[in-house]
Amino acid sequence: MSRPAPILVFDVNETLLDLTSLEPVFESLFGGRHAMREWFAELILYSQTLTLAGRYRPFNELAAAVLRMRGEIVGVGISDADVQSLAEAIGAMPAVGDVAPALERFRAGGFRLVTLTNSPPPGSLAALEGADIAGFFEDHFSVDAVSRFKPAPACYRQVADALGAPITDLCLVACHVWDTMGAQSVGCQGAFVRRPGNAVLTLSGLPEPDFIADDLGALATRMGCP
Repeated sequence: MSRPAPILVFDVNETLLDLTSLEPVFESLFGGRHAMREWFAELILYSQTLTLAGRYRPFNELAAAVLRMRGEIVGVGISDADVQSLAEAIGAMPAVGDVAPALERFRAGGFRLVTLTNSPPPGSLAALEGADIAGFFEDHFSVDAVSRFKPAPACYRQVADALGAPITDLCLVACHVWDTMGAQSVGCQGAFVRRPGNAVLTLSGLPEPDFIADDLGALATRMGCP
């Protein structure tokens, strides 16, 4: 088993904050909770498309645009009030139940903890504060600072540069394997947490995460935390 890197860099949306709390908004608009997954998948797709195309718009603006696009695709009108409802729900996402106890254990285990999110400040920090977990972390980072979305290499390198640490001292913790893969591509470790609706991509020639766990508590145990 790999020895864990001393700095844990946590993805925020879905890894720490409960994305399923958005489902009622999508059920109201589209008649089914599964619509949230369709929207989120296209949000990630188009965030990465913008980066590959050399363009950037803040994640919250893109989230609203993708919502309107989904509405047009399925024939549902999306009003400004609907966009606001989604924005408010995103800002009020609670922490997943395993998060706070695991973060306590990671700190007790001597790890440094920071976050890295696609969401722009100040909303990204406000969401963590609203979920009562912002205080576990020594710093918070957003891709907005480099105008690229994960998994672009600059997103992860900015964290190492800001902390004055070698990139090998970072371990990206996420429930999205495209995120762990991006971090590993620049020399970080990757730790994958199996949130519902996510799985590891197994393909010859691609790196699997250094750590795989069913939840954050199990990951803390794997990393030797008390």
